[in-house]
Amino acid sequence: MLGVIDLPTYLAGLILIVLLPGPNSLYVLSVAARRGVRAGYTAAAGVWCGDTVLMTLSAAGVASLLQGNALLFGIVKYAGAGYLTWLAVGMLRAAWGMWRARREQSAAAGTDAVPADPAAADERPFRRALVISLFNPKAILFFVAFFVQFVDPGYGYPALSFVVLGAFAQLASALYLSALIVGGTRLAAAFRRRRRLAAGATSAAGALFLGFAVKLSLAAA
Repeated sequence: MLGVIDLPTYLAGLILIVLLPGPNSLYVLSVAARRGVRAGYTAAAGVWCGDTVLMTLSAAGVASLLQGNALLFGIVKYAGAGYLTWLAVGMLRAAWGMWRARREQSAAAGTDAVPADPAAADERPFRRALVISLFNPKAILFFVAFFVQFVDPGYGYPALSFVVLGAFAQLASALYLSALIVGGTRLAAAFRRRRRLAAGATSAAGALFLGFAVKLSLAAA
């Protein structure tokens, strides 16, 4: 079909890949839990745009250049790891602020409600999600290694084959991120009632982002 080989196998592999947790999906879930559906979809749009750019670069052969150039790969790799670390530090600082505010306000008013996060107003979910997606060299290399296997080299319009594969990938991502956003908004209600839960979840998200940063920094071309 339009130069695509073994579409059922591609779809099965795609579902498994999309369901694997990563910094993109975790960030979308975090935004939805903290700021609601609209902000969650804003972050998801950043992920989809970033993935589209990576797919386009992969189809154009840029990822192969990245794979063959150790210096270029290292620059992108460490830039991405640095950005993830910066996000993780911000999350951990926010969690620490929640813990401190909880102790102070609980002692004063006997409440456990979650205070407003002043940093949330300055957050740009679309931009952050886009950068997280783009600074992921392993994702670029994956798109090449995975997509190429399902493109018929004898087909006259290979770009069309990549478009078909990319459309299925974006559809799977849209369904998965939508499920995370719905789940995140349900978490938000609990976060508003319980500051301890909100602080703990934010701490866990920060720790996971640090883990993603370490994993990315150790990645090999």
